[in-house]
Amino acid sequence: MKLIIAIVQPEKLTDVKLALTEAKVGKMTVSNVIGCGSQGGFTESYRGAFTEVNLRDKVRFEIAVNDEFVKPAVEAIIKGARSGKIGDGKIFVMPMEECIRVRTGETGIEAIG
Repeated sequence: MKLIIAIVQPEKLTDVKLALTEAKVGKMTVSNVIGCGSQGGFTESYRGAFTEVNLRDKVRFEIAVNDEFVKPAVEAIIKGARSGKIGDGKIFVMPMEECIRVRTGETGIEAIG
């Protein structure tokens, strides 16, 4: 079992969801987040005052998968998120110690489904 966390551009949300659905990965949690990486920040002017903004809007996917779905899920995220420009995002794959389905009490790979 693995937990995949992907941080992508907000405008790629629909593309990533569609690519994951095509890869038969349909269970996910999606959050709006802010952060910075290689893309860095930008400077904006509001009423003559310049402000440096280094945190940008991003979308965070959290997807728990059984081992056989790791590669298809990662490939789907890359397919949906890649623009070829700086700031496309990152994918983190981590081992997941346990998963428990609250409704039934199932654990492990049965709980992920």
